[in-house]
Amino acid sequence: MELRITTLSENTASAMPRGLLGEWGLSVLAEVDNLKVLLDTGQRVSAANNGDILGVEWSNIDNIVLSHGHYDHTGGLRRVLSRMKKQVEVIAHPDAWAAKYAYFPDANYSAYIGIPFQREKLETLGAVFKLTNEPTWLSDNVVTSGEIPMTTDYEAIDPGLCLKEGGEFLPDPLKDDQALFIKTEQGLIVILGCAHRGVINTLRHAQKVTGMELIHTVIGGTHLFRASEVQFESTIAELRGFGVQRLGVSHCTGMLSGSRLAQEFGENFFFNNTGTSIAL
Repeated sequence: MELRITTLSENTASAMPRGLLGEWGLSVLAEVDNLKVLLDTGQRVSAANNGDILGVEWSNIDNIVLSHGHYDHTGGLRRVLSRMKKQVEVIAHPDAWAAKYAYFPDANYSAYIGIPFQREKLETLGAVFKLTNEPTWLSDNVVTSGEIPMTTDYEAIDPGLCLKEGGEFLPDPLKDDQALFIKTEQGLIVILGCAHRGVINTLRHAQKVTGMELIHTVIGGTHLFRASEVQFESTIAELRGFGVQRLGVSHCTGMLSGSRLAQEFGENFFFNNTGTSIAL
């Protein structure tokens, strides 16, 4: 198997090559043999800009997978589609198109944080949406997670994330939160978007969907930047139990949580920022 994973957009950027942009959000390109899958498209300009600098052949991308319907993972979709100049399947959960908001009543604050485009406009640029809550196999070794069950007792949805229905703010269960799983001889590679439904819930689901136990590499957003001490310590213990050999965190992990994970996992840890590329 030939495999390369390249991060096109993340909060921070590598110094080389010059011109890479950091931007709150995430976009990761997975190349597995002849299959090329883009997980998320960043917030605005970064994924397209950085992909150009890194030499991405946009027209060769086979699928786009949206980890969920937040702006910082979907806001670059229009620019990416414009570069691809072809029809491409965009896989997402049906709830990705829900009216998503950040809502903090104590601070008298609310803001729309959903997909910042009309679906019809994206379809004129070549997007062919496949909306499903089930795993989608893109090849014999690559599958989307589909809807992730919440099975732990310490992972929960951020209460500030809401849906707006009939003028009322309701808790968003983030059923659209999903990840990408890759089967390899060394074990599973799991690429996370934000892991809103929990890192450990996602990894357990990866084992169930793929039928593989060993999880070799975990990359992406872990949403640990607001984690309680119980959640953080439980997550570390579970990651060790999975036998994770490489842990590359991004985006919503947060610098403090990332630094703690670096101490815990030592040489198996890396900050997965814009421009990071790993091969297997």
